[in-house]
Amino acid sequence: MLNFQRLEIFVNVAAAGSFTAAAGAMGLTKAVVSFNIKQLEAELGVALLHRTTRRVSLTGAGEGFYQRCLLLLQDAESVLDEVRRDHHGLSGVLRLTTTPEYGARKVVPALSSFAERHPQLRVQLVSSSTHSDLISDRFDVAIRLGQLADSSHHATLIDSFDILPVASPAYIQRFAPQGIHSLAQLAQARWIAHSRLSTPLSWVVTTPQKHSCLFNVEPGASIMADSAAALLSFVLNAAGVALLPAWLVADEIAQQKLTVLLADHHFPRQGIYALYPNTRYVPEKVRLFIEHLKNRI
Repeated sequence: MLNFQRLEIFVNVAAAGSFTAAAGAMGLTKAVVSFNIKQLEAELGVALLHRTTRRVSLTGAGEGFYQRCLLLLQDAESVLDEVRRDHHGLSGVLRLTTTPEYGARKVVPALSSFAERHPQLRVQLVSSSTHSDLISDRFDVAIRLGQLADSSHHATLIDSFDILPVASPAYIQRFAPQGIHSLAQLAQARWIAHSRLSTPLSWVVTTPQKHSCLFNVEPGASIMADSAAALLSFVLNAAGVALLPAWLVADEIAQQKLTVLLADHHFPRQGIYALYPNTRYVPEKVRLFIEHLKNRI
């Protein structure tokens, strides 16, 4: 018979790379953790972990077993969540990740109202410009922006948004006093780009005549930054031109702190997606939060 606590101990040791760290995270002694791992390996008849004086790492068999344990534990938690919900409402932990900018402006307000509806549910939000792994980092939901790459996870489209080439009036006055009237002129601007994007300055643009053409900046960006907030700050300080989400720069455009360049040209609309692990049971807390976020947006 499966011992789910033993599986959870194994998953925590594998994720932490240490018996001591896993024991501390779970509120157990190192001896209890070590004993359970030895028992699990004995029951399976295979070594799951390589042990050194400083770290532990997964064996080949352990890697495959680890991935299956993650999915199994998520399925078990989903079933328990459904039973608890039927009697007590949503409970347990809802763990999410998203970008700092979109998180602060859109996800946090939705999470706040969702948590108020479900007072027994604990919420953990991790804001990061990098894409965390849902399985190994134990996230229930990831809110991702842009073009969605192929993924083994489920994905729900929440909304879409425009991306706009913007610059400050001070930059335009200094470097393009006659204005920017063509894609060729726009490509010659001093560009600020997001370092996380694989091709941050290569886009298929729709012209006012509804033609599609490739917009490409050579030799590339003058400034690179790893967050949309940093790009926005650079642009506001007249450092150049950046392609930014409409939801991020709407206030600055309305206050005339930023100007949209070539407003009659359209860069590809970007999606807002909720990603969640591809398990047999979608937890009720995940399904209801995604529905709540869509309604809020």
